[in-house]
Amino acid sequence: MKLQNPFRTALIATLGVGVGILILGGIQTLSTILLYVGTALFLALGLDPVVSWLERRRLPRWAALLVTFAALLAAFAGIILMVVPIIVTQISQLVAAIQDLVTSGSWDPVTAIRDWLTATFPQLNVDELFQYLSDWYASLDVGEIGGSITSSIILIGGGIISGFTGAVIVLILTIYFTASTPNLKAAVYQLVPASRRPRFIDLAEQITASVGFYVAGQVSLGVINGVLSAIFLSVINAPFPAVLAVVAFFFSLIPLVGTLTGSAIIVLTCLIPGLSDPQTALWAAIWYIVYMQVEAYFISPRIMNRAVSIPGAVVVIAALAGAALGQLLGALVAIPVAASILIIYRQVVIPRQNER
Repeated sequence: MKLQNPFRTALIATLGVGVGILILGGIQTLSTILLYVGTALFLALGLDPVVSWLERRRLPRWAALLVTFAALLAAFAGIILMVVPIIVTQISQLVAAIQDLVTSGSWDPVTAIRDWLTATFPQLNVDELFQYLSDWYASLDVGEIGGSITSSIILIGGGIISGFTGAVIVLILTIYFTASTPNLKAAVYQLVPASRRPRFIDLAEQITASVGFYVAGQVSLGVINGVLSAIFLSVINAPFPAVLAVVAFFFSLIPLVGTLTGSAIIVLTCLIPGLSDPQTALWAAIWYIVYMQVEAYFISPRIMNRAVSIPGAVVVIAALAGAALGQLLGALVAIPVAASILIIYRQVVIPRQNER
């Protein structure tokens, strides 16, 4: 028996390592599906307070779900119908303008670049530089370059299709999870021993409510930024105000750096020659600097203090850690997870320590 113990221990350890590797491999393989499910659950918890609020207004649950889903689908369809035609129109106009310049022969990009380099850098030997570039281009395999460009275009198109398909899948899962929230909660509660079930239900309801209020608060910040951006960008005649307002809305959903990133993209868009002018970009930059201060010190504290009551330092640390571990979804989920941990810490850990 003693001789069998080392063999048995090694066998069990090897099997354990193998099972662990299989589990990690399965998680990696199913990472996209798990991302869809996690995002849908997160959004469903965010819609649950809306459904509960409608139920408190004496609407049956099916009617509350119908109203919520109708509003969600209308918002989803509105964004697509607002953004896609504008993008297609602008791309068509750009392609048509390029075709007109090329066919008319009034624009020679090589000559324009040569003249600009000669005027800007008189000490530079422009002819020698262009000869070097010409020799370098002649040495390239044009067929290979064309194949690389074609494959890149196919990858980009596949990524766009995949992103749209993922958005539709997340939308369908969100609708399903929102409709099944009470049943899902009841199924989870049944797994807890009856003696501890009431306490577990109380904590779980607080945690899910915290997540739901956080999502609602973050969406409220995005709506405020999107609406104000649409109004202000239209007033200053910025290019594509509807598209840029949608950009402001979506980036505002990302905690901490979302508003700053979206504002930078909008200002840089206003700086593109031919689309706008520097004065418009300056007005946009001033607007977003002022707005970010108002959001940080007035709007966000009032909304988020009602949603999740956690210290500011914890918010920063949680968002950074979540972004490092789970990228965008991690950054979105990190703050409600931190709020959930604080709820458990305050209502479970501290009372147990005080009882000792």
